[in-house]
Amino acid sequence: MRTDQSEAQTEVADRRWEILAFTSIGAFMAPLDGSILSVALPVIGRDLRLSFESMLWVQVSYLLAMAVLLVPLGRMADRYGRMRLYLIGTVFFMLGSIGAAMSSGANGIVVARVVQGCGGSILGTSATALVASAFPANMRGRAMGINVMAVYVGLSLGPPLGGFLVQHFTWHWIFLMNIPIGTVTLLWGWRLRKSLHERTEKRGMDAVGSLILGVAMLMLILPLTLHSKWGWASPNTWMCLAVSVVSFVAFALREKKVQEPLVDIALLRHNPPFALGNLAALLNYMAIHAVGLLTSVWLQLVQGMSAGHAGWLMLSQPVMQSAISPFAGRLADRTGERLLTAFGMTMTGLGMTLLAIFADGASMVAVVGALMVVGVGMASFSAPNSSAVMGSVERQQYGLAGAFLSLMRVAGMVLSVAILGGLAASRLGPGGWQSLLADGSKGDGASAFVWGYRTAMLTGASFSLLGVFACLAKKRRTQK
Repeated sequence: MRTDQSEAQTEVADRRWEILAFTSIGAFMAPLDGSILSVALPVIGRDLRLSFESMLWVQVSYLLAMAVLLVPLGRMADRYGRMRLYLIGTVFFMLGSIGAAMSSGANGIVVARVVQGCGGSILGTSATALVASAFPANMRGRAMGINVMAVYVGLSLGPPLGGFLVQHFTWHWIFLMNIPIGTVTLLWGWRLRKSLHERTEKRGMDAVGSLILGVAMLMLILPLTLHSKWGWASPNTWMCLAVSVVSFVAFALREKKVQEPLVDIALLRHNPPFALGNLAALLNYMAIHAVGLLTSVWLQLVQGMSAGHAGWLMLSQPVMQSAISPFAGRLADRTGERLLTAFGMTMTGLGMTLLAIFADGASMVAVVGALMVVGVGMASFSAPNSSAVMGSVERQQYGLAGAFLSLMRVAGMVLSVAILGGLAASRLGPGGWQSLLADGSKGDGASAFVWGYRTAMLTGASFSLLGVFACLAKKRRTQK
């Protein structure tokens, strides 16, 4: 048994760089789709006659599916094999992409995005665990940095590619782009899986806990996304929030009692580096994820830019993230993550504050500079924090830790779109979004959106400030 285990570990170690390259394709594909979509959403909104809330749900539905499924699928990856689940996730992502490209209305594209989210959740939870298990502690930060760089390359290519496709073809191609990438991933992964003998763990699944978590997340996101339409005093809002609170409490109580919990509550209670690292990730993504979407709307509908021009301008943020991430990961291996992650969140908050200041109008050079500051902050935070979280648990917990970290990221993204997107729309009122789509900066919707955009950016900056304290509270990790 030990000989088989040792041989499997040696085999993985011998092919660690190929595993890193392979998982980086999946790390590239999902953010490419997201960043392309941010640029294309105003065009999709016009074509499919979407309300502002429906447009947000094109983003939120994908992220919500990921948030609900990440932890249970992390368990499944440990049980049935991370590489096998990774390939299944690629298939789901491709099917969702085809469905989105064929959609002719709000319901169709939201359902397709849910299918995409199922695939994205598998890719997210499996990739981190595959990389973490393939590299020793003294190389993990560098590997995570390269993996995160693939994420940011996807983010970098998305805006200009999305603008080009929307301007010269149709928005449907932003989804069809995923098909050739997914095909390469399937062929490569099938060959790689046959040469690796993955260890699996026969662990149970808490289906009831997964259902309770899903209800809790959905009931939280609904009022946050629709509060501008329902109003905070609406019975619908308070009923959803009450159900969400009760569901989260029920989930926490259940996880303490079941034999195979989805989330090990003791890990959060007794492992401060793990808990604080995940809290910092949640706050970071709550701050930053809606920046691309809301800035794209601001550039195209308020500033009057074409999708292509806006895409090239927004390229500045992910380019900085791509360039700095590998160096940030390597620096974290040498000096530790605590100060580096705190610096990253400080820079993110500064960049979002600058975007808020420029909301009334500024030179595009200033806007590019602000987006670059946000990019520096994100790159300085992401890989070092991921390395710290994965380094705070034992090797056999990598699947769960990777899934939980991904859950915090995705939950942060969902909350970012819901909270910051809701704030951006809070003064549009009935017909305001249609006025903005039709009249741009000449209509009444423009000034209402500018106020909302500024408020959203300042709120995101406050999330970053809270994240700085979470980063500084962490002790330097113990290498594992």
